[in-house]
Amino acid sequence: MSDKRVLQVILCSIRPGRIGEPIARWFSDAARAHGHFEVEEIDLKETALPLHDEPNFPVTRKYTQPHTVVWSRTIERGDAYVFVTPEYNHGYSPAAKNAIDYLCHEWGYKPVSFVSYGGISAGTRSVQQLMQVLQTVRAVPIFELVAVPFPHTKLDGDGNIAPDEPLSLAATAVLDELARLADGLKPLRRPLPPLS
Repeated sequence: MSDKRVLQVILCSIRPGRIGEPIARWFSDAARAHGHFEVEEIDLKETALPLHDEPNFPVTRKYTQPHTVVWSRTIERGDAYVFVTPEYNHGYSPAAKNAIDYLCHEWGYKPVSFVSYGGISAGTRSVQQLMQVLQTVRAVPIFELVAVPFPHTKLDGDGNIAPDEPLSLAATAVLDELARLADGLKPLRRPLPPLS
């Protein structure tokens, strides 16, 4: 059995024609090459969580919907997270907020970073808002992130991201810090309340 921590790369856009797919693929490949993590790719489009439909507060872990139980177990497996996020109207995607809001304890005391993308701001305004949301569920956003401005200009002829040196260096910085904190924060995690 591997002693590597689990890094979950969460693709936040669910829109048709999204450019987040090759970005998430590139970062996941970089994370595998980094060597510290087992990498799980999570696509919120495939997860297909409905608009939050649980009657109880997430802090209780009294989930009534099968999709919530599956989502809880998925996120519980993670030791660190990277949100691959677009910017919509200076904010985050509704799918990302919905996915976070389903749970509470599962995110706690785990490091999180971002690969954001967009126009001239490279999606960084969505990151600032997601940091606030994630801190509320006791996730630990790190300073390092990858910001991809005008991502269509980074695509090669096969539709894959061809990263330049700044993007590659940023990815390495993110992965180094996530690795350090995934190990350092683990002793702070409390046992999760049982699922009911």
